Amino acid sequence: MSISGIASTALSGMRAQTTRVSAIANNIANSSTPGYARLNTSLTSVEPGGVQAVVSPTASDIDPATELADLIEAEQSYKANAVVFETGADMWEMLMSIKRD
Repeated sequence: MSISGIASTALSGMRAQTTRVSAIANNIANSSTPGYARLNTSLTSVEPGGVQAVVSPTASDIDPATELADLIEAEQSYKANAVVFETGADMWEMLMSIKRD
């Protein structure tokens, strides 16, 4: 996989986690709204590499503990993808400095 492919995959992971956090925020904000359906985020892989977030309503109740656990998991996943993205950028920068020399 190329460095740009690595960065693209990490970026798609960060976007997917951003979508997930948005769904969690909606769940928490609307937890006492009558008739509100909890939003669930599913992650699916896409070609040639990466992940896509799909948000869909479910019939389950909103549990603050579950939402908090999902939020922590999304935060950790976002951070992991950010580290991969930064590492790819560092590798790209090093290759460019070698090419200039």
